[in-house]
Amino acid sequence: MRIDILTLFPEVFDNLNSFSIIEKAIKSKKVKIVTHNLRDYAKDSRHVDDSPYGGGPGMIIKIEPIDNCINKLKTANNYDDIIYLTPDGEILNQKNSNYLSTRENLILLCGHYKGVDHRVREHLITKEISIGNYVLSGGELPAAILCDSIIRLIPGVIGDESSALSDSFQDNIVSAPIYTRPADYKGLKVPDVLISGHQKEIEKWKDEESIKRTKLLRPKLFDNL
Repeated sequence: MRIDILTLFPEVFDNLNSFSIIEKAIKSKKVKIVTHNLRDYAKDSRHVDDSPYGGGPGMIIKIEPIDNCINKLKTANNYDDIIYLTPDGEILNQKNSNYLSTRENLILLCGHYKGVDHRVREHLITKEISIGNYVLSGGELPAAILCDSIIRLIPGVIGDESSALSDSFQDNIVSAPIYTRPADYKGLKVPDVLISGHQKEIEKWKDEESIKRTKLLRPKLFDNL
């Protein structure tokens, strides 16, 4: 997989390539992440943004540098999706991440200031993704989160692939509680069933706890079960 990130602040991603699972994926050549400074694609690198037509506060990233960058990338690669990270996009969920992890080439566009010229959203991108109903200074952190959620699902990136498959939300349900040694820590004990050795009872307990936690923590998901 190749991920191209379009941003005004590429330095935000300087440490992304050396982060945990992402570093492993890059070293094993399962993923390549390339950042592109949109200032390099503007006629005047100092003027990648401008004030909005019709008035109002803030600055808008111009369509020109975004279009120039995307067109240049398209001459070398075919892209499955061009994704704009924006607060009012589709909320990122596990289904999105599963789908995107099967793609070959992605472009992630990071907005900044008040966002991008709306013609970008109308004509240049294929998906809009949000990490939540709140506003950040730009799309760089959401892009990093999206990268992590995708890359960890690529076969061979995580040593035990079944680990990712058992994560919360893989089946639209929250995972059961998890414990490790010691079984008794200052009187705080692990549920007896988990140390019983009866695998059938353990799986039954996990299923029941998952349903309980989904009902408590994500009632809307529970209603759709």
